[in-house]
Amino acid sequence: MRFVLGFLSGLLGALAGWSGLAALVVVLAGPDRDGGIAMGAFFDIGPIGGVVGLIAGILLFVRFGLVRSAAPQAPAETSDAAPHRATPLSFPFAATVVLIVAILGYWGWYELIRSPNLSHGFMTLAIEFRLPPGMSLPDNPEDVHIEIEEARGYADPMLPANWRAHDGDRRAIIAWTLLMYKTRHRAVRLTLPDVPTQRWSIDLPSDPDPTPGFSPWRVASEPSPAKIEMHFRLSADR
Repeated sequence: MRFVLGFLSGLLGALAGWSGLAALVVVLAGPDRDGGIAMGAFFDIGPIGGVVGLIAGILLFVRFGLVRSAAPQAPAETSDAAPHRATPLSFPFAATVVLIVAILGYWGWYELIRSPNLSHGFMTLAIEFRLPPGMSLPDNPEDVHIEIEEARGYADPMLPANWRAHDGDRRAIIAWTLLMYKTRHRAVRLTLPDVPTQRWSIDLPSDPDPTPGFSPWRVASEPSPAKIEMHFRLSADR
């Protein structure tokens, strides 16, 4: 048992040192859209903190996890009770280590197994933008920049071959992307030449079901003279 708790204590220290140092580097480096800084901090710099944390965890276990036996005392002449043995492990320290391991284990299971994958698998989010009357579409699809916020990441939607569409006398843009994370934070941004960036929140639960059809048209969350409207539909592969 002492070996197991010592190992867990060292493992927790290594995990804390690794993730803590990597997070500190990311915070000091500032925003990182392509993830290069975060990857380098985690795989190149993080192990240094892991080694330091491993040593610190083992030292903490030796210092606080083991109970030093008191000096032996002469037995009383009239006492028939067996001498009391001090437990070699500190119960509060052991309980704390086991509790932290259980919490981290559950969190890891939830994030790495349950949370990332939606219940319906990868879900297709179809998005349509409707421009105000008289506004024309760019000829080059590279001039259309659409970005989907999902959890803490970003997705770049695809423009199909028929991305230029119309709704009556109003021009429209068709795009789609895949959703794969359970999160309540989803939003879409649209940037066109000479038009301020428009942003809409996507009102879906964290683990959504397919929608029966497109949502109602609505303008961006921040008022803009462009008056571009957006609606979406969510479908599943199973």
